[in-house]
Amino acid sequence: MTFKEIIRNNRSYRRYFQVEKIGIETLRELVGYARLSASSGNIQALKFFLSADDKSNHSIFKYLKWAFYYRDWDGPEEGERPSAYVIILGDTEIHQTVEIDVGIAAQSILLAAVEKGFGGCMFGSIDRVGLRKELKIPRKFQIPLIIALGKPREKVVIEDVKGEDGIEYWRDLENIHHVPKRLLDDLIVDFK
Repeated sequence: MTFKEIIRNNRSYRRYFQVEKIGIETLRELVGYARLSASSGNIQALKFFLSADDKSNHSIFKYLKWAFYYRDWDGPEEGERPSAYVIILGDTEIHQTVEIDVGIAAQSILLAAVEKGFGGCMFGSIDRVGLRKELKIPRKFQIPLIIALGKPREKVVIEDVKGEDGIEYWRDLENIHHVPKRLLDDLIVDFK
């Protein structure tokens, strides 16, 4: 798979073949790529909680908001849920600010997952209070992001935003997930 294909296949998948398990060793390998990635000031304040068993996965699943534009959808049904999660944590005893590193680490994990035939979805919309209590996450850890991982069960199509079209993603009658993307020429600015 070329790098462009990996990028195009790195979508926010929200339905998975739940029976297709991802083991802890695979999660460790994915986090290993995040470890080797750049870190702001080389501070390396991120820690990672790995979940690949049904009980722990269920504990995480219930604290996630699954899709902003699908307001009447509470997430995938049993059998279509992720088979693993990586909770990215910021260790405040090392540093208070981790936002840049979180993005770098998440992208590294997701790109490596795609190369292995998996897909994922990043979550910033989290009930952090409930999750912290349920998993007994110490107060010293920020919870900036959770990555759900699994074997994708849905097709995602990238489309160009045309004219006045919006950027709201949607599903068609065949359950294909459509993701509008702004045109490259609309992103590049010139201040001359």
